Amino acid sequence: MESIQSIKQRFEIIGQDPKLNRAIEKAIQVAPTDISVLVTGESGVGKESIPKIIHSLSHRKHAKYIAVNCGAIPEGTIDSELFGHEKGAFTGATQTRSGYFEVADGGTIFLDEVGELPLTTQVRLLRVLENGEFLKVGSSQVQKTNVRIVAATNVNMFEAIKKERFREDLYYRLSTVEINIPPLRERQEDIHLLFRKFASDFGQKYKMPTIRLEDSAVDLLLKYRWPGNIRQLRNIAEQISVLEENRAIDAKTLNRYLPHNVGSNLPAVINTKKSEGDFSNEREILYKVLFDMKGDLNDLKKLTMELLKNNDSQKVQEENENLIRKIYGDKQEEEIEDQDISPLEVLHLPEPQVERAFTQVPQEDKYHFAEEIQEEETLSLQEKEIELIKKSLDRNRGKRKAAASELGISERTLYRKIKQYDL
Repeated sequence: MESIQSIKQRFEIIGQDPKLNRAIEKAIQVAPTDISVLVTGESGVGKESIPKIIHSLSHRKHAKYIAVNCGAIPEGTIDSELFGHEKGAFTGATQTRSGYFEVADGGTIFLDEVGELPLTTQVRLLRVLENGEFLKVGSSQVQKTNVRIVAATNVNMFEAIKKERFREDLYYRLSTVEINIPPLRERQEDIHLLFRKFASDFGQKYKMPTIRLEDSAVDLLLKYRWPGNIRQLRNIAEQISVLEENRAIDAKTLNRYLPHNVGSNLPAVINTKKSEGDFSNEREILYKVLFDMKGDLNDLKKLTMELLKNNDSQKVQEENENLIRKIYGDKQEEEIEDQDISPLEVLHLPEPQVERAFTQVPQEDKYHFAEEIQEEETLSLQEKEIELIKKSLDRNRGKRKAAASELGISERTLYRKIKQYDL
């Protein structure tokens, strides 16, 4: 069995981080077997090195090794790419084509970004993992293949399974052995080492003196979060090597090449405060209306059952006074002359009844402000309604539930009117 150090030299892997060493050690251990391996880690950490190590140390090393970026192949053609197709299977299929699983028979296939596979393709892949069988697109003939699958992803697989974007059975088939590559920010001792290696490579490539970081720049290098990991570090080393005339790089110069919208390793403050409105979107409104309707229906069922059991409406009314008030409000509907009517309901009555309703509002009525509207005879009924809604919302500081209660209408009706008048 080859040593970790010799593997690093062979595949140009730089770093002494214990987590990185453990990942390489696991790759060396599983290589002689045909076990499926899932390589996990953030984008840019170097996951593609692990499948190469596994293939080169396996008994399949003399057969084909094919790397497939599943996220780069369109959903409509990925089945054809992986499993092949028959002539005439779809528009443009002018001849029979062999897929990667047929070409790599006896070898290894590396499925990069496997979390991006469509669900229909995941079903086909599961069959290959279970019994080595697959069907070409447009064919009914079952074909056999003997390939080893090494997959990689930067997706949180458990979250993808929870959201039904990835099959749970396929995940457990792929992750017989899981190898995790640590992000660059967790490999503090390797960051400067990698930068020096990249700087040296680009100095030779562009025939320029190698750039060197001053102590202040090294401190900044270690504090940065590196969301793009090794790929981002390499790109920044290349930019500085090409663009900077002064080959001694201080913190100020390095800072110009670091994206500031990402930040450092300092903890970020996340604003979890919700908006002052009762609803953030229409879906929440619909959910709340449905839940309220369900609650009212349950209350009505309970009240109806009490009536059926006791057969005494007076007794039921006394015992369930709070429940009746909750369902029907504090007052039952009566004739307009005897009723405390909602201001918005008043506005939609015939004109003679509007005048009578406004003049018969008692002094203690909480809607006495409706008298002020009566004085503005030039306003239309619609304008009066808009004015009432605005005043109620202002008094209740935008709280629609309280405003609806004050106006004597449901929240759903108030929301509809706000949308109608664009308030």
